[in-house]
Amino acid sequence: MAIEFRGARLAPLRDLTISAPTGSVIGVIGEKGAGKAALLQLASGTAQPEAGQVIASGERRYLGPLDPLQLSPVDILLIEHSLAHHDALVRARALAGIDRLRSAGTTVLIVSHDLDLLQSICDEVWWLHAGELVQRGDPRQVLDAYRQNIAAKVRAWGATLKTPLRPAMRRGDGRAEILSIETLDSAGIPTAVWRSGEHATVCVAVRYRDQVEEPVIGILIRTRIGLEVYGTNTELEKVPTGSYAADDPMRIEFTFVCDLCPGEYTITAASHDADGATHDWVDDAVAFAVVDSRYTAGVANLRAKVKIVTSVPK
Repeated sequence: MAIEFRGARLAPLRDLTISAPTGSVIGVIGEKGAGKAALLQLASGTAQPEAGQVIASGERRYLGPLDPLQLSPVDILLIEHSLAHHDALVRARALAGIDRLRSAGTTVLIVSHDLDLLQSICDEVWWLHAGELVQRGDPRQVLDAYRQNIAAKVRAWGATLKTPLRPAMRRGDGRAEILSIETLDSAGIPTAVWRSGEHATVCVAVRYRDQVEEPVIGILIRTRIGLEVYGTNTELEKVPTGSYAADDPMRIEFTFVCDLCPGEYTITAASHDADGATHDWVDDAVAFAVVDSRYTAGVANLRAKVKIVTSVPK
C-alpha cells in the first residue's frame, strides 16, 4: 500500500483505518468539518497523528487551492480543491496529467466538491462525515449515496424557509388580490425545496375586491432563466370556481408529480376572467428548488428505463 492510516486521530478525524494502493486515484468527499483537510495533513506529513499511525512510502507532494498544478512524477500526490479555480482547458490537461501519474504508479488523493469530476477520474471514493469514514468504494455508488444524503438535507432545510410573495411584475384591474403562493410537499407541509418525483402542491390564496363570476385561477412554472416549463388553470382542468363578492377569499390547490430535473424555478399565478381580463397577475412571484440524488440534464425528469436489446457478437 502506498499510504495507510491505522487508527489515525487528528481532530476531527477519529480512529481512521483505511489504505490507498499504489497507482490509484482516491476521491475524498464530505461536508464542512468532515475531516478532509486533516486527512490530507496526515497524508502529506505536515501534521502528526494524535494517536495511531500513518504509513507512507516515497516522496509526497501537497497541492492547495491556490497552488500551481505541479504534476511532475511523485509517489503520493495530495490535491485539495486545486482544480476549482482553473478554466476547462487547464482542468482537462490536469486530469490527463493525473491519469498519466496513475499509470506510472502514483497514488493520488483528491479532495473536491466537484462530484462529476471525481466520478470521471477516481478509482475509489472515501466519504467522511464528522471525522469518521461513512462509506468507501465504487465512485458511482458512493457518490450517489452522498448526493442522496445531501438532497435529503437540502430538502429538510427547504421546509424551514418562508416563501414570501415577491413578483418580478404585477398587473391587473384590481378586482382580486393574490395574497400568497405556497409550495407544499407530499405531506402538505410548506417547503421551498421539492424532491424530484414527489407529489407536490402549489396553493394559491386570493381575496376578491369586487363581484366576480367564475374566475379562472392559473399557475405557470418557469426555470430561473425564464423558460416556461408547465402551466395550467381551473378552466383547462374543468374545475368550476363559482361566484365571489367583495372581500370573499379563495384558496385553491394544484397537485402534481414533480417530475422536474434538479434546479431552480419560479411560480407565476393569476386570477382572470374567462375572456382573459386580468384581476391580478404576479410574475415569478415565488422561487423554489428541486433536488435529486443524481444529476439529470434538461428540465423534465422522464426517468427513462434503458436496456440493451442487441449486442455485438464477440
